[in-house]
Amino acid sequence: MLKVTQHDDPSHPLRLQRLGLVMEPEPGNPLEAEGVLNPATARGRDGHLYLFPRLVSRGNYSRIGIARVRFDEAGDPVGVERLGIALEPEVSYELCPAGGGCEDPRITFVEPLQRYVMTYTALSPRGPRIALAMSEDLFHWERLGLATFMPYEGVDFNDVANKDALLFPVAVTGSEGRPAMALIHRPLFPGTGPAETLHRRFPGVVDVLRESIWISYHSLAVEICNKHHHLCHFDSHQRLATPVAAWEQLKIGGGTPPILTPHGWLILYHGVSEALHVPGPARKLCYSAGLLVLSERHPDVIRYRSPEPVLTPELAEEREGSVDNVVFPTAIDRRDDLGLPRRFDVYYGMADSRIGVARLDVPEHLPPKAET
Repeated sequence: MLKVTQHDDPSHPLRLQRLGLVMEPEPGNPLEAEGVLNPATARGRDGHLYLFPRLVSRGNYSRIGIARVRFDEAGDPVGVERLGIALEPEVSYELCPAGGGCEDPRITFVEPLQRYVMTYTALSPRGPRIALAMSEDLFHWERLGLATFMPYEGVDFNDVANKDALLFPVAVTGSEGRPAMALIHRPLFPGTGPAETLHRRFPGVVDVLRESIWISYHSLAVEICNKHHHLCHFDSHQRLATPVAAWEQLKIGGGTPPILTPHGWLILYHGVSEALHVPGPARKLCYSAGLLVLSERHPDVIRYRSPEPVLTPELAEEREGSVDNVVFPTAIDRRDDLGLPRRFDVYYGMADSRIGVARLDVPEHLPPKAET
């Protein structure tokens, strides 16, 4: 068990403290031959915490596993008990000539539905797309289909790659002022991937429509509980965030599902920059984690945005793997079970090969300069 602590910095009260490595590929398991990474988590109705890792077999063929998280006497996560497969590629939008995949899940218990809803990346014949599935017990999942979007100011979100989608657990105020389900996502328009922006001729020029994180809304209706497949359609949109700081200049995108704190909706997100001081002639990327706090009543309003990353690749396991120099947060667990509602455990991918966990203690007050 790897146990490492992030250096404390009083100027960054929201910086994460590493707790250690919680899952790595099982020797001899062909389903995990190319890594375990980017998990979802959810508290079951039995109170246990379940982890849903992306399991990568040979040829970058991905399934979504299910495991029960094990804790030590202090309550820190220390490992997992593997329980099988939650989803594997079966339907047309998860399969393509080169293989396919169910990748990078996030799970939210959606209170109006009294169901768990999983968003995940389906590796379709047209590229990665957002797919949704639903469960009552975390073990049996019903596919709902691909997310679809109405156009916005001439921009079509349906014809481009899309991934890293996050659902709110409750109805929020939509763009038309009515209660709505809300989805945070980051469409990958041509030319806006980090490997492409790394080589852009004029760095620093951001297309705010095509390089942003968005919130899209599905208006809630009386009959919604009987028509779950309609949840895949999002009919209005608001732009949430655009790359601002140097550590996120090449791309930003979703991370952990929104979770409510006394300050508002807390989200960890990822930012991409050029990896500096890396040997070799090729320019390489670095994935770090940042933090957003959104207004509880108006989630398109940012109350806090970390000026610096709250977690960066520092450990050998984060610097070397299937994709080097990556910390990628995808899951968050509030530790109400320990009587610590301000403690949040953040599960993240390490170099696309392993899964780590870090602790975030939310302070009583946000940093003053972050208030807007």
